[in-house]
Amino acid sequence: MFRRGLMAWFSRTGAVLLVVCCSVSVLYMLSCGPRGDPWHLASPRHKSPAGQEEHRALLRETEEHQQEHLHSLKRQIAQLKGALQERSRQLRSQQGPSNAPLGVGWTQADLLRFLHSQVDKAEVHKGVRLPNEYAAVPFESFTLQKVYQLETGLTHHPEEKPVRKDKQDDLGEVIELGLETLNRPKDNGNAKQRVFSNSDFVEGICRTERDKGTLYELTFKGDKDHEFKRIVLFRPFGPIVTVTNENLNTAQTLVNVIVPLAKRAGKFQQFMQNFREMGIRLDGRVHLTVVYFGKEQMREVRGILGNTSRSAHFKNFTFIHLNEEFSRGKGLEVGARVWKGGNVVLFFCDVDIYFTAEFLTTCRLNTQPGKKVFYPVLFSQYNPSLIYGHHDSIPPLEQQLVVKKETGFWRDFGFGMTCQYHSDFINIGGFDLGIKGWGGEDVHLYRKYLRSNLMVVRSPARGLFHLWHEKFCLDELTPEQYKMCIQSKAMNEASHGQLGMLVFRKEMEAHRRKKKASVKKT
Repeated sequence: MFRRGLMAWFSRTGAVLLVVCCSVSVLYMLSCGPRGDPWHLASPRHKSPAGQEEHRALLRETEEHQQEHLHSLKRQIAQLKGALQERSRQLRSQQGPSNAPLGVGWTQADLLRFLHSQVDKAEVHKGVRLPNEYAAVPFESFTLQKVYQLETGLTHHPEEKPVRKDKQDDLGEVIELGLETLNRPKDNGNAKQRVFSNSDFVEGICRTERDKGTLYELTFKGDKDHEFKRIVLFRPFGPIVTVTNENLNTAQTLVNVIVPLAKRAGKFQQFMQNFREMGIRLDGRVHLTVVYFGKEQMREVRGILGNTSRSAHFKNFTFIHLNEEFSRGKGLEVGARVWKGGNVVLFFCDVDIYFTAEFLTTCRLNTQPGKKVFYPVLFSQYNPSLIYGHHDSIPPLEQQLVVKKETGFWRDFGFGMTCQYHSDFINIGGFDLGIKGWGGEDVHLYRKYLRSNLMVVRSPARGLFHLWHEKFCLDELTPEQYKMCIQSKAMNEASHGQLGMLVFRKEMEAHRRKKKASVKKT
């Protein structure tokens, strides 16, 4: 648009300049062209004294005439320049301020149009198609006290506390504006309108697109249980503008937790303890789908499921048996497609995942049929034996699951745990079941969502943990899959500093012996 307007302006300006040049040329030819020379007309007499005087008079008259024409040309050129400048100003005003430097001659309406155009360009109202998983801009999640981040720099802290002052001021202003929006008097003039405060703030997510601005999504407690208020704000590198102000009710939003499984009855027992406490007792709006491969340990798994059902009075589960080789993608695909109820939220989960009731709420809030899918970045636990030393010093599991640099890391290379509506999963085409072995099918599904019109919300989830377990990389994997498996295994053991202490342990012991020996000599 800008380029077409600029070309039109140049063409119009060029036409006016052409007219000016032609006018000047005509005037010059008229004034300077050949005409009857009075000196030649007087040539018979120019040698006489009277003729010479007459000749000088004619020269003075000719010079005065030329001067008069010169001044006339200058006046006409000045008038044409003024007309050209006025025409240029009119053309710029017709094209609007979009071709002028930002803020130069802009009215308040121009500024508002610019801000709203930035909102329209950013990924706010709908998803933007992306070429691959590296193109997605991750969100940061935050509470009143902490910021959970992925781009952590050299410090590699998974959380920021205390929050850096500039970020604290930014998020404080955003939350304050969100509260101001919620507390704004309604049109019905209800005098008993509820007053929202910081204590009603649940969580927020934000991300910055460097060429457009920063998007904020704030969630506040609603008027009843399972009701929430969502405020979407956008800072287009200028004043913040409110995008939406909507009510959310998740009371009837069921989460179908789908777990593919083969063997691992002991891990399933641990998973069901967590599911019973967080999913059944604290949340209460969950369905469990277990897709079991093979026959080994199937009886134990069925027994664990049956015991939980009886003791917790929980009937909202489905058990599917597939007598074939384990395939995570196949298990999730079958578990999703067997659902025949309403448009439920699907949570693809593994047996070594620990989640909180707050995460299930986050899962509901960050999904929206036909608009949003949620790809949380879970916190991956390091090997407790390396973190806490001796086996007897390892604390209970609930005490291990804290988001700290020493205890784990954000698993930003994993795309297996995800929340999406059943309708979106079916419409996108599900998993590619041609992918065999470890990894690959999750990334393929993630890329399909990135290339769709749905918004992919990817942010750290403080209530979703990957429990440590020893990882084995099978020989039958392709070289690329095996490389991915080894990378995952290396990052799963301990932090950079902790692994460094193990690698250089012999050097440290040798240094300690040298120091001890030098003390004895003295």
